[in-house]
Amino acid sequence: MILYFSATGNSEYVAKRIANRIGDECLNLFERLRAEDHSPLESETPWVIVCPTYAWKIPQIVQDWLRETELLGEKRIYFVLTCGTSIAGAGMYAKELAGVKRMEYKGTAAVKMPENYIAMFATPDEETALEIIDRSEDKIDAIADNIKNGAWLEELSGGKLQSMIMNRAFDRFVISDRKFLTTDKCTGCGQCVKVCPTENIYLDDKERHPVWSGRCIHCMACINRCAFGAIEYGGVTEKRERYRCPKTL
Repeated sequence: MILYFSATGNSEYVAKRIANRIGDECLNLFERLRAEDHSPLESETPWVIVCPTYAWKIPQIVQDWLRETELLGEKRIYFVLTCGTSIAGAGMYAKELAGVKRMEYKGTAAVKMPENYIAMFATPDEETALEIIDRSEDKIDAIADNIKNGAWLEELSGGKLQSMIMNRAFDRFVISDRKFLTTDKCTGCGQCVKVCPTENIYLDDKERHPVWSGRCIHCMACINRCAFGAIEYGGVTEKRERYRCPKTL
C-alpha cells in the first residue's frame, strides 16, 4: 500500500504514478493527518511512504503519524521523498523510523520535482515545471519496478548530520506563520482553510479573511493553492509564480 502526503501535488503525482505502475492501492494521508487519526492500517503488499522533504528530513507531521499508527500485515517499508535539489541524510532518519516500528527497511529514493517552497525560493513557471517532471518519470518508474520486484532502493549515503543541523535550524528560526498575509484580492472563499493539514487557518468571523494560528509546518499549500493569488509571505513572494503540480493522474 502506498501512503502519501502532498501539499501542492508533487508527491501525489509520484505516489499515483508508482501505484499505477505496480498495481497497488494508494491512500492520501491528508485527512488522517488533519484529524490526527491513528487507526491501524493493513496491507498485503510492501508499505511505500511518499512525501516531500522538509529541510532534508521527512516532514515531522508524517514522522509523528507513522510513529503512532500501527501498520499491520506486510513488514517491508520503502520511502520515496520528493525534493527540489537533494534529500541529504533523510534516508538515515527514515531507516531509524523503520527500526522503531520494527519493520524491514528497504531504502529511500529521492525524486527531483519542481520547487514549491515559495517562501524561500523562486518557483518555476508551468512549462519549466513540466520539463522537470518529464525528466523525473524514468526515475519514478525505475523506483516502482524495484518496489514491485522487492529490490532495495538505491540511495545516497551520508548527510545525516547535515540534515539534523538544517532541520533544527528551520524548526527554530524559519518555520513560522507570522509573515503570511492577505491582500485585497482575498474573497474569503476558505480554500486556504480546506488545504491546511494542521487546521492552522480559520476565517475571521467579521472580515472573512484567513488567520494563521501558530501551528504552521510551512507546507506552502495555502499560498500556492489560493485561486486568487491573495496570500503573500512577507515581501518576498509578490513576484513569484504560485506552484501546483501541473500533471495529475
